[in-house]
Amino acid sequence: MTGTGAADRRITPEELRSHQWYGTDGLRSFSHRARTRQLGYLPEEHLGKPVIAVLNTWSDINPCHVHLRERAQAVKRGVWQAGGFPLEFPVSTLSETFQKPTPMLYRNMLAMETEELLRSYPVDGAVLLGGCDKSTPALLMGAASVDLPTVFVPAGPMLPGHWRNEVLGSGTDMWKYWDDKRAGLIGDCEMAELENGLARSPGHCMTMGTASTLTAAAEALGVTVPGASSIPAVDSGHDRMAAQSGIRIVELVWQQLKLSQILTADAYEDAVATVLALGGSTNAVIHLIAMAGRSGVKLTLDDFDRIARTVPVLANLRPGGKYLMEDFHFAGGLPGFLARLTDVLHLDRPTVTHGTMREQLDGALVHNADVIRERGNPLAEEGGVAVLRGNLCPDGAVIKHIAAEPHLLRHTGPAVVFDDYKEMQRTINDPALALTPDHVLVLRNAGPKGGPGMPEYGMLPIPDYLLKQGVRDMVRLSDARMSGTSYGACVLHIAPESFVGGPLALVRTGDLITLDVEARLLHLDVSDEELELRRSEWTEPPARYGRGYGALYQDQITQADTGCDFTFLARQGEVPDPYAG
Repeated sequence: MTGTGAADRRITPEELRSHQWYGTDGLRSFSHRARTRQLGYLPEEHLGKPVIAVLNTWSDINPCHVHLRERAQAVKRGVWQAGGFPLEFPVSTLSETFQKPTPMLYRNMLAMETEELLRSYPVDGAVLLGGCDKSTPALLMGAASVDLPTVFVPAGPMLPGHWRNEVLGSGTDMWKYWDDKRAGLIGDCEMAELENGLARSPGHCMTMGTASTLTAAAEALGVTVPGASSIPAVDSGHDRMAAQSGIRIVELVWQQLKLSQILTADAYEDAVATVLALGGSTNAVIHLIAMAGRSGVKLTLDDFDRIARTVPVLANLRPGGKYLMEDFHFAGGLPGFLARLTDVLHLDRPTVTHGTMREQLDGALVHNADVIRERGNPLAEEGGVAVLRGNLCPDGAVIKHIAAEPHLLRHTGPAVVFDDYKEMQRTINDPALALTPDHVLVLRNAGPKGGPGMPEYGMLPIPDYLLKQGVRDMVRLSDARMSGTSYGACVLHIAPESFVGGPLALVRTGDLITLDVEARLLHLDVSDEELELRRSEWTEPPARYGRGYGALYQDQITQADTGCDFTFLARQGEVPDPYAG
C-alpha cells in the first residue's frame, strides 16, 4: 500500500497524543506509567509508540460479531508488527437479531461510548470492529466526533445458506419461506430444516441488506483497506485484512491523517452513489445522513434522490437480484464494483491506504459480469432507492422500488390503518377486514419516538388468505424502517412521524392513497380543510419512557429525514481534549 500523501511530515514521539499521559515528569505521568507496569507491560513496549485503541463489539449473543474476539487479536498482531501499542476496549454490541425493541434505539448510545472512550483515554488512533447494521454507523459517528486517525474493520458476511437444493440468503429467504408456510406451501418439517440451513457461520447477513450496505459504504468512504467489506467472515483473508488494518493505523498516526481528512463531502457523495448502485438498504439513508452530520457535512434526502438519477444498479444481489456477498467478493468486490462507476466518483480524495481513490482503484477488475453488471446491462436504470414527497410525507419518505413488484409502483387504493404493530399482528388475518390486493396497509406510531426507536416493522405481513391466493406484494406505508434484507412495495421513514403529529397520524381507514414512484409522489386524497379538522382533534400520545436512557432518547432524538441523531450530539461545538496532568 502506498502512503496517503496527505502529510509529508511525520510527527515525533513527543507529539503523540498519548505522550501527555506517559511522557512528562509530573506525578500524573508517573502514576500512568506505574499503572501500566501493573498491567504487565514493559516501558519499551509502549513508551514513544502510537497507542492504538481497538474497539471491539464482540459478544456471545451477537452472531454477526461472534468471531471478532479472534479478529481483534489479528488487529493487535498488525499493530505490534508496525511498532505500535494496541489496547482492546470492549464496547456495546448491537445485535439486530436479538436486541429489542430495536438496536436502532441504541445506535447513538454506542456512538457516545465510542466518542468518550477515544477522547478520555491515552490513545493516538483507533481501529473499529463492527458490521451488524447499527454498529458501523455508530462507531464511525463517535469516531468522527473525536477525529483521530481511524481504520474500520468490517465483520464480513456469513457463508451462503443452504436448504436441500436451494442457496439461501439470510433474511430475504426467511421472509419468503415464512410466507410460504403461512400460505400452506411448506410445513413444520421444512421449516425445521430451514432453521438449520439459513445462517451457517459467523458474520452478518450475506445479502445486500443493511450490514453489507453500510460496510460497503464505509469502504467507499475510504476508511477500510481495499476490498475489506465483502471478505467472508470465516475466510482466512478476513484475518489477514484485520492484521493489515492494524499495520496501517500505526502509519496513519505517524502521518497524523485524521478521520476528518477522509470523511469529506466528496466521500459522502461517493458513499451515497455506492449504496444506490448496489441496490442497498433504505436504512443507509438515515445512517449516512447522521454520519455526515457528525463530519460537519450536510447530506439530505434530496441528495439521495439527485444522485439516484445518475447511477444505475449494477450489483445483482439479493433481495433485488440473484446472488450473495460471497459471489460479489469473488467477482471483484467493491474495488471492481467502483471501477464501473469512476465517471460519477470523486477520485482525487484520500483514503486510509492511498493518496487518492484513483490510486486505490487502479487495476481493479470484475471477474463475473452477471454479478457486477456492466453499465450497458444494469439491473435497473436508476439507483435502488427513491425519495417520495407529498402531503402524507412533507419531510420525505423512501422506497426501495427495485425490490417491489413493478405494477405497484403506480397505485391508488383505500387505506387500512393500524395504530400500532401489536394491533396489526392481532388483526391482520381477520377476514372482517376484507383486505384485497388493492388495499394500502398503513402502520403508524412506529417511528423514532413512536416505535420506540423506529423498529424494522415496515414490511407489514400480507394476510394469510391473500398469500394463499398467490398475492406476494401490496403497497405498505409506515414511519418505521424495514430490514435491508426485506422486499416489497414498502414506503418507509415517513416524516414527520405520526407520534409527533405528522400527517400519517391523520389517515383513516378508507382514505384513498396514491403512490407514484416515477413522479416521486405519496399523496393522501383528503382535502386540506378535512386534514386541518382532523388535526384539531388529534391529541399527543403519552411519552414512552418515564426515566433512564429511553427518556434521554425520546427527549433528544431527531426525525428520520435528519438522521435520527441526538440533538446535543448532532450540533456543532467545541469539545476540549482532556488535560492529562
